[in-house]
Amino acid sequence: MQNSTIFNLMSTADHQNLFFCNDPAVGLKAIVAIHDTTLGPAIGGVRMLPYESEEEAIEDALRLSKAITYKASLAGLNLGGGCAVIIGNNRTDKTEVLMRRVGKFIEGLNGNFIASIDVGTTQKDLEYIHAETNYVAGLPTSMNGGGDTTVFAARGVFYGIKAAIKELYGDDSLAGRKVAVQGVGSVGEHLVSMLRNENARVYVSDMTEERKLKVAAKYKAEPIQYSTSYELDVDVYAPCALGGTVNPDTVPKMRCKIIAGSANNQIKEEEKTIQLLKEHNILYTPDFLINSGALISCYSELEGYGNDRTESLIRNIYTATRHVLQRSREENITTYEAAKQLAEKRIADMSLIKR
Repeated sequence: MQNSTIFNLMSTADHQNLFFCNDPAVGLKAIVAIHDTTLGPAIGGVRMLPYESEEEAIEDALRLSKAITYKASLAGLNLGGGCAVIIGNNRTDKTEVLMRRVGKFIEGLNGNFIASIDVGTTQKDLEYIHAETNYVAGLPTSMNGGGDTTVFAARGVFYGIKAAIKELYGDDSLAGRKVAVQGVGSVGEHLVSMLRNENARVYVSDMTEERKLKVAAKYKAEPIQYSTSYELDVDVYAPCALGGTVNPDTVPKMRCKIIAGSANNQIKEEEKTIQLLKEHNILYTPDFLINSGALISCYSELEGYGNDRTESLIRNIYTATRHVLQRSREENITTYEAAKQLAEKRIADMSLIKR
């Protein structure tokens, strides 16, 4: 990728910075993208994946960091959006020295980026990063951190689902409502548990057959095929695995009323897909609106808040979602556009204070 192309990519969504770290001695190729720091220092997960190219890694970092900016804004947090990506196989290439080198890289950014967990990293990795820098969030409770963030992520999605159900049906009861959860890793499993506790009828799928069957049996849910889980006739389709499952190919096959899940970047080919969702009368709750629970947990850790304050902030996802859906309805715009407008307005308003 030529420099001009990189700058063009950054300019498209007004990214502020893109940092690179290349350390052949430890096998590290890492990138940190910072989208916007108007509201506060950028925070984001450290993602480790075997990207097919450096271009793919850069684009992922830019896309994810922008989403975090919107998440933080809509959640009312004083944080900006960032993301770190490591090019490598998290199963075979990850070592203590590699993660500690990532920590030194982040330390060198002087507090402009705060690291948390993402795909391919764990709390143990975060401990290694923390050995070299204090700019981390999502540490285990034994280190005075907020602990496992996945339960908070699931809780935010749960409130988002209830808000969307309220919009369509007039009350937010989940009893008897049908929900297809695609991907039952930590976040997906927590979500299944919450849905079943409210007597929702839950269908589960996962790329790992053993995982799917185990979760289905544990929560008395119904196992379904992963590749076609979005085609089920349900009230809610909840993508909680990989992004991009809501796209021009899948939307025409969907029979759900609502899309609300924890996966990042659920929509592919944004403009075309959003129009298709409107044509098929499917209510989409933007992922950056409802999957901010983990981010809220990290923010609470940084601010030293207790459990009550954390729970209050996460419960606000319900109110924020209701606000977005109301704005969408009243102004006859898509929910995606309504959420974007509200996020950008808060950033613009706060920028006035910093003049």
